[in-house]
Parts: sequence; C-alpha cells; structure tokens
Amino acid sequence: MLDFEAVRAKRMTLQELAEPLTLDDLRTLTNEMVDRMLELIASCEDEDVVMPPIDPAANDPHAATAEEVHMPWTLGHVIVHATASTEEAAFLAAELARGVVFHGRSRYETPWQEMTTIAGCRGRLEENRRMRLASLDLWPRWPHLDNTCEIIPTWPPFNPVDRFIFGLMHDDSHLGQIAEIVRQARAARHSL
Repeated sequence: MLDFEAVRAKRMTLQELAEPLTLDDLRTLTNEMVDRMLELIASCEDEDVVMPPIDPAANDPHAATAEEVHMPWTLGHVIVHATASTEEAAFLAAELARGVVFHGRSRYETPWQEMTTIAGCRGRLEENRRMRLASLDLWPRWPHLDNTCEIIPTWPPFNPVDRFIFGLMHDDSHLGQIAEIVRQARAARHSL
C-alpha cells in the first residue's frame, strides 16, 4: 500500500508520489486497500455495523442535518462514505484520462442508515473494488496525463493518476477510524 505520510506532512506532493505509478500499480493498490478494509472488519457482526462509537472529535461539516454534525460515524457510515469517495475519484480520473474537461463532482453515497449488516459492508466493499477496477479499463491506451483539475486550491492540479490515488489517500485516512470502531465494538461485545 502507498504511504501517504510524506504527502500529509508536506514533504512530498501527491503528484510526486503518483508520478511513477502505472495502471497496473493502480489496480494492485486498489486491491490492497479493499483487502485491508475487509481484513479490518473480518471479525465483525451485524451489531458492530450500527453501534455508535465513542468519538469526541466527531465533526462532519458536510452532514445532511445539524444533528449529524457532531454525531460519531458508525462502521456502516464510514464504509459507505469511503466507498463513495473512492468511486468518485476513480470515475473522475477515468474522465480526465479520456481527455474530458473537469465538469464538477461525480458522487453518489448510499444512505448510511441503510448499511446495517456486515454482509452489506462486505458487499459494498467488493462492489467498490469491482467498479474502481472497471474504471481503470476505461482509460485509453494513451491517457491524457496533461488533462488536470483543481481539487484543493493550495495543491498543484491533479492529473488522472493523481485524482485516482487521492481516492486511495482518502481511504487511507479512514483506516484508523475503522480499526477504532471495530475495537470498540469488540470490547462492547466482550463486556456483555
């Protein structure tokens, strides 16, 4: 898996990290990330998916309602959010690779309230893997790597590879959160 620490610490740009990557690398990195998430939730049960964890730092400025802004995310919520973000990154990367001028976001997120089973979480992750890998098959033989878009105003523009791995970086940012939710759920089950 890619180590994004240098990017987060601003010792390296995302573009520098992405520069040597090939389509095959993107496929491998996608499989590694989905496998890691599945590994993290391997011992989970349905009740773990909907258990509200303790998260004093919970803050979602993009929440649908005011009540949800400081609400800790359940495991199901994190899974649907992470998969929606990586699918958006993958499909926008494919458009950039095809030479399409960036036209805005391309996002659908399964309502988190509907993610209530561990089978649903696993299925969502496998569907996410399938769609991300399929998006790489949309890239032309000679992708338009000079076609860029601005995602973060203070960062250099993103080309197709950068946009794709930005999704992986987003996934990576949720791994610790998933591990902590699973830890709390396991502890709650064992305390009964």
